[in-house]
Amino acid sequence: MALYATAASVLANVESRRGSIKGLVYASSFQNVKQLYALVCETQRYSAVLDAVIASAGLLRAEKKLRPHLAKVLVYELLLGRGFRGGGGRWKPLLDRHQARLKAELARLKVQRRVSRNEDLLQVGSRPGAASQVPRFVRVNTLKTSSDDAIDYFKRQGFSYQGRASSLEDLRALKGKCFLLDPLLPELLVFPTQTDLHDHPLYQAGHLILQDKASCLPAMLLAPPPGSHVIDACAAPGNKTSHLAAFLKNQGRIFAFDLDAGRLASMATLLAQAGVSCCELAQEDFLAVSPSDQRYRQVQYILLDPSCSGSGMPTRQLEEPGTGTPSKARLQALAGFQQRALRHALTFPSLQRLVYSTCSLCQEENEDVVQDALQQNPGTFRLAPVLPSWPHRGLSSFPGAEHCLRASPETTLTGGFFVAVLERVEVPSSVPQAEASAPEISLSAAPRKKRRPRRTVAPRTLPPTEQVLLFLLP
Repeated sequence: MALYATAASVLANVESRRGSIKGLVYASSFQNVKQLYALVCETQRYSAVLDAVIASAGLLRAEKKLRPHLAKVLVYELLLGRGFRGGGGRWKPLLDRHQARLKAELARLKVQRRVSRNEDLLQVGSRPGAASQVPRFVRVNTLKTSSDDAIDYFKRQGFSYQGRASSLEDLRALKGKCFLLDPLLPELLVFPTQTDLHDHPLYQAGHLILQDKASCLPAMLLAPPPGSHVIDACAAPGNKTSHLAAFLKNQGRIFAFDLDAGRLASMATLLAQAGVSCCELAQEDFLAVSPSDQRYRQVQYILLDPSCSGSGMPTRQLEEPGTGTPSKARLQALAGFQQRALRHALTFPSLQRLVYSTCSLCQEENEDVVQDALQQNPGTFRLAPVLPSWPHRGLSSFPGAEHCLRASPETTLTGGFFVAVLERVEVPSSVPQAEASAPEISLSAAPRKKRRPRRTVAPRTLPPTEQVLLFLLP
């Protein structure tokens, strides 16, 4: 089956440090990106457990043509995943021959480690870091449903709703089938760390988005009202874009840019599944987009989440074990691009508010980039003071940096993240005046590039899966 072979290939490349799970999955030709990503992530998460079971069962000795990474994916599916329900292809007979022994070895491992659940095997024999304690955050897609309806549905499934959380300790204490409403974001549900909702019908139909809390902050802080024109400068894979569309209530326009055709195609599917109808996708370099183009004359909001080192991602230690701080050369290259992108974004004549964010912990990609942009635009933009009660602030590298937000597993129980909100100091009296006074600006920090033909990717129309769920939701 193509799914298992592709998953094994991605897993092998991840463990050889040839890329991250997300990057390799989106670069693959497999159509169901969500299914592939979930399978690789879960297999990687249980990697040590699977290695122990496969070794004690002698699977690779008995099946000499079976490659180790493929064996790991198949054994995960057999013992911990879907169990080859209605599939498995030519691999199912092979696994059937060893099924009894593999299950016996898994049971033996639980007895040895004195646990009863598969999830408990992840904690035994290791000291889990703070990243492994980050709960499962689930954003309710308000384009398709409401938080109340989603909560009622989970309650009917046997989950226990504990109300709105009042502190991080409430989130840390989550266990079993209990869940909470996040204290900051009213559309964010919080489940215990090991909760897996990739196969949940509401997720499959686009009613739920699996998105870390820190990753929800950019759209929340940008908060464009319905009817606004918004640019999502480096948009793929699209979770933040769908969050922006929820704020707009599909009223207005989102111009979303990304250079990678494969990522844009996957994003189009994701947005269609999420019910987004106000977004125009373009395969184009944001740095090549002219601020004087009449299509963007009403853009007052920009979300800039550029490529970064990813050093704050909770899954980084799973995807690239032993990886530390990025090299100086890589940081310089990333920071250079980030500076150019932020400077360019601030040249859009009608811009009023911009959110700059990364999933990096490095000052070079965060405070230093923001400081550079403010120095390039003295008196024009300022850092907006946001979320004064947020516990983790920006590094004190320049005056006002405390208005930036940082996040980490240790301080906010989220992935590592950085957010800065820049707002125009003086609001133009009207959009036409701003247009009339704004010269045509080209980015001087980078050489002028030959314009590429604009390619628009329309979101695909999916079957109305939500109709199947009408009986499930009140």
